[in-house]
Amino acid sequence: MGDAFIRHIELLGYEKRFFPSQHYVYMFLVKWNDLSEKLIYRRFTEIYEFHKALKEMFPIESGDINMEKRIIPHLPAPKWFDGQRSTESRQGTLAEYCYALVNLPHKISRCQHVVSFFGVRHDDMNPVTDSQIRKPEVFILPKDAKKSLTDITGPIILQTYRAIADYEKSSTSEMALQAGDMVDVVEKSESGWWFCQLKDKRGWVPAAYLEPMDGPDESEEQEPNYAGEQYLVQKSYTAVEEDELSLKEGDVIEVIHKLLDGWWVIRKDETTGYYPSMYLQKAGEANTSVKNELRNQSAPPRRSTIRNAKSIHKQGRKQISQETYRRNSKKYIQSRRNMKERFQNKANVIIEKNEQEENKPKAQPAVPPRPSKDLILNRCTESTRRKVL
Repeated sequence: MGDAFIRHIELLGYEKRFFPSQHYVYMFLVKWNDLSEKLIYRRFTEIYEFHKALKEMFPIESGDINMEKRIIPHLPAPKWFDGQRSTESRQGTLAEYCYALVNLPHKISRCQHVVSFFGVRHDDMNPVTDSQIRKPEVFILPKDAKKSLTDITGPIILQTYRAIADYEKSSTSEMALQAGDMVDVVEKSESGWWFCQLKDKRGWVPAAYLEPMDGPDESEEQEPNYAGEQYLVQKSYTAVEEDELSLKEGDVIEVIHKLLDGWWVIRKDETTGYYPSMYLQKAGEANTSVKNELRNQSAPPRRSTIRNAKSIHKQGRKQISQETYRRNSKKYIQSRRNMKERFQNKANVIIEKNEQEENKPKAQPAVPPRPSKDLILNRCTESTRRKVL
């Protein structure tokens, strides 16, 4: 029949095991070319080590030589501490990774490394247990989740960005960069701090130090909204650059442009300028411990403050000047005022018209003329005719 290969890998869920210590394993149903189906168990750390080895075996397809030629899907590195919450939340990413892996070219999807890793082991048939310790707890993936995962048309690929300048980290949670480093962005926070991974390193990086590989423009950035969204200032900030605003805690402002680097364009009365988004909170939104923790950190640097920044793109990023922001914002405010005045004037005209109608004297009903003698004699009753005669 030829060499064995995998037709499909389905994630069923995960198990919480207590021997030799508490840990988690994922359950996979592997369907082979001989129509057999085998159940296997793998820790996420094992899967990640398998993934790293696969990338080393196929450096072109993993993007190590040229990122544009990468076809091997991304897989986030394990967390420093993998608990039940992270194990559960990772299921979607892992299912998509397996789907993409099986659909890679045969030289990868059917290579010995893949076949061996997903082959049945002795521990899969007879898991090591201890009768004195609790039995494993099984958590099956919900049916609805399985249905949505089978409809996947392709893997979720982490975006790859390039560092435009050297960055020295200032805390243990950050990651240092050198100009030209290629990082995978795991999470983009509105604060302007992005969680990235570079080989075996992970940490927070200012978004201003990163640029997308495919072009200088950020297609994800929203268009300016000059109507504005109302926000509250949760932390005071004193402007350093001319195009920034100084505000105090408790000020009410309007956000007119949310930018990915964490410096939003805001409007205070008729003045506009940049302000750190991590110090703002949407009106009516409740405080969270995560947001409170963020506000204790410093604002990320702005692109304009980075020295020796070198882009690989000939054309610079699209940038809107503060003068344009101010002009469009004033124009919107004026149009809103004009509309309000027109509405008010229209309402006043209607009220005035109604008052005039009410004050106008009401017309009295007309008294019909008395009928002639001939008309009475011809049409009225005998008793009425007698009165006329």
